[in-house]
This record gives sequence, structure tokens and C-alpha cells, in this order.
Amino acid sequence: MNVLIYILIFIIGTLFGSFLTLATYRIPLHKDILYSNSFCTKCNHKLSFLDLIPIVSFVCLRGKCRYCKTKISFRYPLIEILTGLAFVVLALGIGININTILTFKGLELILGILFIVFLFLVIGIDLEHNEINKGVLIYGIVISLLNIIYQYFIVYNFNLVRIIIYFVVIALLTVISTIRLKKKAKNDYDISAVILCIILNFFCLEIGTILTIIYTLLIISIKLLINKIMYKGKKYNKKLPIASYICISNAIVWIVIFLSQIGV
Repeated sequence: MNVLIYILIFIIGTLFGSFLTLATYRIPLHKDILYSNSFCTKCNHKLSFLDLIPIVSFVCLRGKCRYCKTKISFRYPLIEILTGLAFVVLALGIGININTILTFKGLELILGILFIVFLFLVIGIDLEHNEINKGVLIYGIVISLLNIIYQYFIVYNFNLVRIIIYFVVIALLTVISTIRLKKKAKNDYDISAVILCIILNFFCLEIGTILTIIYTLLIISIKLLINKIMYKGKKYNKKLPIASYICISNAIVWIVIFLSQIGV
């Protein structure tokens, strides 16, 4: 039964992954992500149910649109697989099984799923547009509040002063960001990155955030070194997707935590 549960969790993860590919494409364009039908971005043909089965549709269609035969990016099934695996690792780390899935562990799993969705949204939009979407940050704040409520009423791991301080910081940063944008600043990526770190802190606490920042700096150093070798002193104008590196680093922190919990 436990094997079946994890297979189901993986399938649910791939479904979320399919939704995330749609969301990361439409959110920056301010398009509806819930009610509008999916369509091919090349020929604009509406996709049927058979075109949207995670992983399976890509394999059966041999990586091409059924209607215009345009090649479909491999990132679609890749994100679906990664999301499915992320859900499974989360469930293993929490200790989900036939006896715990209908307990408070189930609520913890749901919160974890919402958090994974947040990480994937930030990464997807940042890699594509080099921006941290405000709507996604608001979603992150909302799930942070849900996590605080869970910690307060279920786990009883709650420090009111700490939470108030962090939300005051977020409010101040939001005000500063608004003022900067009114002064026609190009963007407020740096402020949004700080808010992103605070949101992550609500889930992994200070030690997890510190490790996330350390891993992020390591990734940036490796990336800069690779750029220096590849471009041989030539100017590299493309901005580094810092928010993506932060989320990937945080995912690494959680993977290490979960694997240690299951004895790997």
C-alpha cells in the first residue's frame, strides 16, 4: 500500500509539474492560468486531454506538437519528472505512509507541496525573464502565513516576536520597493530577493536560510568561473538569475534534511 501511495504522489507531482510549465509561461504575460485552455505556443491550436498527460503525451507524440509538428522543449517533461520526484522526496522526509497520510502529517505534506510550487514558480519565471514576480511573492507570503498557523496550532513551535519582526521587514521592503519603482527604477530585483529569503526563512528557519545563502554564493562563484573560462575575458552581459540560485540552494538544503531523516 505504501508503494501505491508514493506512486500516486509521484503522479500528482507530475500533474503539478504540467501546471507549473503553463503558469511560468502565462504569469509574466498576465494571462489566466486557471480557466483558459492550454494551447500550442506555435500554432495556437487548443490542446486536448490526450495532449496534456504528463510525460506520457511527450513520449507518445515523440516530442512534437500533434497539430503543427513543432518540436516540444524537453524542459516540459523534465519539470514534470522533477516535480514528481520532489513530491516523493518530501513525502519520504515527512514520513508519509498508509497510517500517517490522514493525520496532521497529511497537512504537513500539503504545506510542503505548496512550498515546492512556490520554488518552481520563482525558478521558472526568473530563468525565463530574469525577474521575481510580485504575484508569486504574494503567494509565498500567503503560504508562509498558513505555515505559521500550522506551527502555532499543531506543532506549537511559534515565536511571535520573531514572526512580527520578519513581517515588519517585509512591509518596509515593500514600501521601499514601491518608492523606487515610482522613481522609475528599472526593477527592484534586489529587494525582491531579500523578501524571497525571508519567505524561505519561515519554512527552514535561520540555520536553513544561512545554509541556503552559503550554497547560493557557491553556485554564483562556480557560474562566474565557468563564464570566465567560456568567454575568455569577453564581457558577459546576461544577468545572473540569483533568485533561481537561491531557490535551488534551498531545495538542496531540504533534500539533505529529508535524506538524513530517512537514513540515506
